[in-house]
Amino acid sequence: MSLEKFSYPKEKIKILLLEDINEEAKRVFNHHGFPNIILKKEPLQDINPLELSDVHIIGVRSKSKITEEVLLSSPKLLSIGCFCIGTDNVDLKRSALQGVPVFNAPFSNTRSVAELTMALVVMLARKVPFHNKMMHKGIWSKTASQSYEVRGKSIGIVGYGHIGSQVGVLAESYGMKVFYYDIVKKLPLGNAKALPTLEDLLKISDFVTLHVPDTKETRGMINKEQLSLMKKGACLLNLSRGKVVNLEALKDAILSGHIKGASLDVYPEEPSKKGEPFSCPLIGLDNVILTPHIGGSTVEAQVNIAKDVSQTLIEFIDVGSTIGTVNFPEINLPRKKGCHRILHIHKNVPGVLSKVNAI
Repeated sequence: MSLEKFSYPKEKIKILLLEDINEEAKRVFNHHGFPNIILKKEPLQDINPLELSDVHIIGVRSKSKITEEVLLSSPKLLSIGCFCIGTDNVDLKRSALQGVPVFNAPFSNTRSVAELTMALVVMLARKVPFHNKMMHKGIWSKTASQSYEVRGKSIGIVGYGHIGSQVGVLAESYGMKVFYYDIVKKLPLGNAKALPTLEDLLKISDFVTLHVPDTKETRGMINKEQLSLMKKGACLLNLSRGKVVNLEALKDAILSGHIKGASLDVYPEEPSKKGEPFSCPLIGLDNVILTPHIGGSTVEAQVNIAKDVSQTLIEFIDVGSTIGTVNFPEINLPRKKGCHRILHIHKNVPGVLSKVNAI
């Protein structure tokens, strides 16, 4: 008997990719026999809910909010792909209860974020924001005052994961002394040195750069108290999550002269669309660099993300493998020709599998 009698035809699987996901994702799906791809530039909030009723796979970036309401209005949904690192915009608990695994791309934009971090470190050290501002006003501001090399300076990395560790590698190539703090014990790369507490790191670092996830523990972890522990004249960078830093406290620390400069790529509240107005307490301050969440926004990173997330989604649909999911147990199942695999997702209730075997 043909497997088509059991398997849902690939050409009928509807895949909705939102937020201008790189077209490489479509090419990967097409190559594996999935022709029904819809590409949209809008986030999920701007999509008619009726369009979700027959969607099997949804692909999003960081602006789309996949809430319980969205999940309940998507009865045919099989999987969600977050074409980014973060998954805090998805109701992971509800997704799991609905049997919908969520996949992301934790490695694909590592280099892009690390490179931007180091570029910002150098610009803060050389007061590039101030000089750029003066030049655009037609004022020749040449001076060596308060401009320094980064060689020999110390950089403290908070969160020594994929991105943080690569920042350390790049910083060491600049001749910087690398320190890091992580709640999980991590092996150092190169000559990086782990410190036992966040406070220890803040006290000795000329540059503090944050690369942590958005969790209950990390929200507000850099506040007035932590800023006061930093070296006078130090700089703070946040390319992780917007709620990690208290921006009003950071503004006060900069205006007082205790903190020399700062660079932010993420914010507590971010516009959902390109071109929308943006507000931040640090707007207009000297030696402050504000970028619109572009850490991973390079052509190379977006192509890699498109390939990686699409491939994990295909592996789940074709085989049932859940490697790379953030809300399911990870299993890696082999491909087998000439057979059909039944994947039953249940809540670990005794007797369920025996009922499946009785079919």
